[in-house]
Amino acid sequence: MLHEVSFMSYNGRDDVQGWVYVPAVEPVGIIQLIHGFGEHSRRYLHMIVKFMDAGFIVAADDHVGHGKTAIVNDSWGDWGNAGPHTMMEDEHTLTGIVKEMYPGLPYFLFGHSMGSFITRDYIATYGDELKAATICGTCGELPSLKDTMAVIKQALDEGKGKEADPAFTNMLFGFMFSRIEEDVKLGNEWICHSPYVQKDHAEDPFDAFTRPTNNQSMYYFCEMMDFITGPEWAAKVPKELPVYNIAGDQDPVGSWGTGVYQCANWLAETGHDVTTKLYSGYRHEIHNYDDIKNEVEDGIIDFFYGTLDD
Repeated sequence: MLHEVSFMSYNGRDDVQGWVYVPAVEPVGIIQLIHGFGEHSRRYLHMIVKFMDAGFIVAADDHVGHGKTAIVNDSWGDWGNAGPHTMMEDEHTLTGIVKEMYPGLPYFLFGHSMGSFITRDYIATYGDELKAATICGTCGELPSLKDTMAVIKQALDEGKGKEADPAFTNMLFGFMFSRIEEDVKLGNEWICHSPYVQKDHAEDPFDAFTRPTNNQSMYYFCEMMDFITGPEWAAKVPKELPVYNIAGDQDPVGSWGTGVYQCANWLAETGHDVTTKLYSGYRHEIHNYDDIKNEVEDGIIDFFYGTLDD
């Protein structure tokens, strides 16, 4: 069964578009799936089906400025004016909707890439409402964050918030191409070695890959990143919440493994139960590699199942 839902964003402007996928079995829990920067939730259909086959209801939406939400509201790359926690608050709104539809079930989060950042923001605020969370393709400290924030802030002060300058994105993320051995043609080669995945990502009409994010929204993104950085963030996460932290060790978002472990250490050093797994030789979208995607998904399912008796 599939429910289509929509709700008013935290930004007070956009109708967020979402979906609730329900398996034809007695559900064991609910997984809310949070997609990444520039993409949309239906890129995870393989994962959604695996989660359903394991007995989970799956909830997902397209963020403001992204996917179907951007199409419906004509707001590509524009998060609105409500600040850096907009997407996190929208995810919490979706949680409330789904819990009302299917009350009493254990609730889990899975977030990939920017979705992992949103998940980290969420668990620092509403983590006590969850059973467990998985962060996939996450990061530690971004070396260019502070300098990028300063440059974007200057543009905002000059009244250029609704303009889009791709130079700011390049300043923040340009380092991610430093270990790409093949010719960079599409600009997304860092996500996966597979040219088919790269092509699918680049040509997806629901992706915002070719639509730049405006300067104000990029600043909100940086502010969110600043909020989820360091042991100060980790200390806000409930210690009782188990966290599964997974990535490829060739993922530049996670600084080729070191940033992934840095995030894990922030949690471990503040008394949290965090399990970390790196997949050797793989880039950012470990869930889109044909040879390991089932293993990745089974690992998430096993982790969530392992918390059900706690």
